[in-house]
Order: sequence, then structure tokens, then C-alpha cells
Amino acid sequence: MKNLSQKEWVVALSQQQKAKILDVRTSPEVEEGKIPEAINLDILNPQEFMDGIEQLDKSFHYFVYCRAGSRSAQACAVMQQLGFEHTYNLEGGFSEWNGEVEY
Repeated sequence: MKNLSQKEWVVALSQQQKAKILDVRTSPEVEEGKIPEAINLDILNPQEFMDGIEQLDKSFHYFVYCRAGSRSAQACAVMQQLGFEHTYNLEGGFSEWNGEVEY
């Protein structure tokens, strides 16, 4: 797992052809806005989260975010334990997101 600033996160995302964005916030949080193309797997719903993680391709690079960066760090740690080698946590989370994502 790597903790990246928003700029580093976006740059790293733009450099990966096999990349997915993972939003680990709750449904009400997602309704307030999200990063386009993000897959939502609520980490506060452990069964939903684990079921969703099991469906993901471990060869991809996963760019993970939550509201402030702590749940996404936890999600990255769980994913690492399950054999995901490339996980990137968005420091500061969506609360500091300025809407810029180009990849």
C-alpha cells in the first residue's frame, strides 16, 4: 500500500492501464458525490466489502478512497493481506477532492 497525496494519486492513476478506483464509503456518502468510474464497496458493511473484494482481479492497480483517508487505508491493508499487490490510498480522502481526475 502506498499513501499518496491527491496529485500523486491522480498521476499514478493516469500511468496505469490496468487500474480501478475503489470508493469504500457508505451509500449516503456516495450520494453526496463520487469520483467518476469508482466502484463502491462500503467497508463499514464487512460482508458486502469482502464479497466485492473477492470479485476483483488482483492483477489490477487499485486506487482507494473514503471521506478522510483512514477507512481507505484500512481497506488497502485488508486487500494487501488478501494478495493485492498494488493498492494506493488517497490521503485526505474525498473531503479534500478538487474534482480533477484525468486518465
